[in-house]
Amino acid sequence: MTDTAAAEVLADVHRGVGRITLNRPRALNALTTDMVAAVDRTLAEWEHAPLSAVVLAGSTTKAFCAGGDIRAIREHSLAGDTEASERFFATEYRLNARIAEYPVPVVSLIDGLCMGGGLGLSVHGSFRVVTERAVLAMPETGIGFFPDVGASYFLPRLPGAIGMYLGLTGHRLDAADALYTGLATHFVPADGIDAVGEALAANPGDPVDVVLNGLAGRSPVADSRLAEVRGDVDRAFGAPTLGEIEKRLRHLETPWAATALAALESASPQSLEITHALLARGRQRTLRECLGAELALTRTTIRTPDFLEGVRAALVDKDRTPTWQQASSGGQALPT
Repeated sequence: MTDTAAAEVLADVHRGVGRITLNRPRALNALTTDMVAAVDRTLAEWEHAPLSAVVLAGSTTKAFCAGGDIRAIREHSLAGDTEASERFFATEYRLNARIAEYPVPVVSLIDGLCMGGGLGLSVHGSFRVVTERAVLAMPETGIGFFPDVGASYFLPRLPGAIGMYLGLTGHRLDAADALYTGLATHFVPADGIDAVGEALAANPGDPVDVVLNGLAGRSPVADSRLAEVRGDVDRAFGAPTLGEIEKRLRHLETPWAATALAALESASPQSLEITHALLARGRQRTLRECLGAELALTRTTIRTPDFLEGVRAALVDKDRTPTWQQASSGGQALPT
């Protein structure tokens, strides 16, 4: 482990509970290749240790993890360094699979932003705890990319057409929505989130679910705004094609539909086409098959004009005015 990775990923074992903390607060804990490798290596070392659980957390209340360091991926693409990008995605997806198959419960404490790669760290684990400050999203279509880190596996398995809606629009979920969709499993108030690890350590013989329920405050799930429009979500985003989705949104003539339509119109057409095809196929694939398909797609997508332009507009110049390619697929092969 490099000195930087050692400082940006803190790990220890406390009374039978493994603790991993992402410690890159100025970057909202965005993941670098070294950070991903450090987490993966730590989990590999602990696989046969006598642990009752592993807790993943962020070092700042602003973010659990804002995603992968996609700006660095763009720089690799511009420099022609395909090996560096391949290493990042392959390492990240290997970690996603390890978390999903881990022998003891992995508990993620989502306090603040959890986007892209942050969902890859959390959603594949057994338990995802959110606070009132949690914000979850897969915003990749807005930067010329596609929902990855196993999103083609977990989004299609959300209720109804919610996964297609989230993947195409990048809609941000609050704690109530995250609980409603199942992306989160428990709610703990922010002022009690630091007690989770200690409670798990103090009750090693109790089921993790029981321990977390003992710390929970009043669940906000009844306040889910997504639940209120669930019928319209299923009606529109359950359509078989992108064109039909847009048509149904126009016919609804509601504020929610107008917002969803605006999100689609501002996204990369290439990304929308890739994402729709990827999610449609994901329901019949295993997680490892989904990760393999996503890895293959990254190799071409990160070299496309839409990806370079989308990251420029969102993260480099930050003008938020990307100019997308007119051709819907931009020469990009769709997932099979």
